[in-house]
Amino acid sequence: MKAIVSVIGKDKKGIIAKVSNALYEMSINIEDISQTIMQDYFTMIMAVDIAECPLKFDAIAKQLSILGNENRLEIHIQLQSIFDSMHKIDTGKKEI
Repeated sequence: MKAIVSVIGKDKKGIIAKVSNALYEMSINIEDISQTIMQDYFTMIMAVDIAECPLKFDAIAKQLSILGNENRLEIHIQLQSIFDSMHKIDTGKKEI
């Protein structure tokens, strides 16, 4: 199962290491990652595979939220299928 993780916060050392280590500890594989610094803010989006994670999705989200709170970051996860649906453009055309 695929998911999207977003991380935003004031830039400081170790953000990537802390987040990637937390995902590793939950047996979550990072498949793609994009990160940048916008002024003084760190932003990162990761495509991850949660198929081998023994935790339920809500527990994953809670663990990432705790990590975010401990490090003054906003960390969110959502299923890729929901992310894709939210960003799909409906043209109103029906396929035949």
